[in-house]
Amino acid sequence: MDAIYIPQLTKAPNQTDRTEVRDYLPGLETLTPVQGEVRVTHRGNYLEVEGHAEAIATLTCDRCLKQYNHRIKVDTTELIWLQEPDPEVDLDREVPFDEFVETLPPNGYFHPIEWLYEQLCLEIPQRKICAADCNGIETNPGEAAANVDRRWSSLEILRQQLSN
Repeated sequence: MDAIYIPQLTKAPNQTDRTEVRDYLPGLETLTPVQGEVRVTHRGNYLEVEGHAEAIATLTCDRCLKQYNHRIKVDTTELIWLQEPDPEVDLDREVPFDEFVETLPPNGYFHPIEWLYEQLCLEIPQRKICAADCNGIETNPGEAAANVDRRWSSLEILRQQLSN
């Protein structure tokens, strides 16, 4: 998918560009192709970006390590301010929360597929749990003791002597 040249966007009908997505995104492993749309509207000093997309990804449960399918769905809007980058900005300074906004140069490019990739990545759950009642890896305490590596037996004997 092509990048959108921001000044060209002002000449588009309703100053809007629509990008249909029906493909796999590079860097995002999904079971199904990403299907949706990204709409970018030029609003003078900012871009209004709307995205609606979904795909199915195969995730690995953090508790039981089984793989399961998870629907990733994006339905979001973001405002991106158009301003020239300030060369005097100190990159090491602390940024207040209210200044935490996305900016692009007014004569630059907007990459809708990269934006959609970032939005989909944000929708992947931090804690990947296959089911609410997942108990994790099932172990049998007696079975685990029988499978102890015999090379550790000397250490076990020492541990028992110290505990007596």
